[in-house]
Amino acid sequence: MNSNTNFHIRISAILVICMIIASAPKLYAQDSAGIRNVVLVHGAFVNGSGWQQVYEILTKKGYRVSIAQTTLTTFEADVATVKRVIDLQAGPCILVGHSYRGAVITIAGNDSKVAGLVYIAAHAPDEGESEAANGKIFPAAYKSLIKGNDGWDYIDPKMFAADFSGDLPKSKADFMAYSQTPTADVVFHAIIKNPAWKTKSVWYMVAKSDRIINPELERMYAKRANSIKTVEVDGASHSVYISHAKQVADLITLAIKGK
Repeated sequence: MNSNTNFHIRISAILVICMIIASAPKLYAQDSAGIRNVVLVHGAFVNGSGWQQVYEILTKKGYRVSIAQTTLTTFEADVATVKRVIDLQAGPCILVGHSYRGAVITIAGNDSKVAGLVYIAAHAPDEGESEAANGKIFPAAYKSLIKGNDGWDYIDPKMFAADFSGDLPKSKADFMAYSQTPTADVVFHAIIKNPAWKTKSVWYMVAKSDRIINPELERMYAKRANSIKTVEVDGASHSVYISHAKQVADLITLAIKGK
């Protein structure tokens, strides 16, 4: 075999390699720059520890998961806290909010690092709306909210299990009831401006037995935001992120993959 033949063989091999790379640009992009970061944001009256099972499932899949611990003092402070966590992400992230924090991620989600939004039984108000006002249009079933004279709200511990965590073991629900964080009533009345779901992809989970947010309101939010995938969970209480952690993690995984 002469040198001219060897040269042509080498050139042909290089061309074949280039064709293979060119034929699979999406796979290469996913491997080198795919979404690996998830930010989880808890709702009112609870803290980030409720995300533990979801965190464990996602981290075992190799994702980097951060949990924002918000103050529940003012809406602006909660948005700032979430944005601080977003800033710490090494690349694009999926932002996940439960309950009241759906309104928070609706604002914080405008950050350029946020690739998509996942609402877990959460509010997703539009421009000029507040979750408190939307809750009056679609009344919820709960009867346990206590409004303190100091401007802080609390859920009656004796009714917490029935209204907030009806599908959790009683011992777990009772612990949540007596370890809850009072929430400033003002956060529920924040008026939304420039909702991120109008420009970012959305995934939504409806808790079909939710007594804190009317499931019909959840369905409206999902439909209005053009949710790419809406999952409805039978028998799920407002604590769906705990009671159905695998399904929540599966939905977040779909968001990561853009499906």
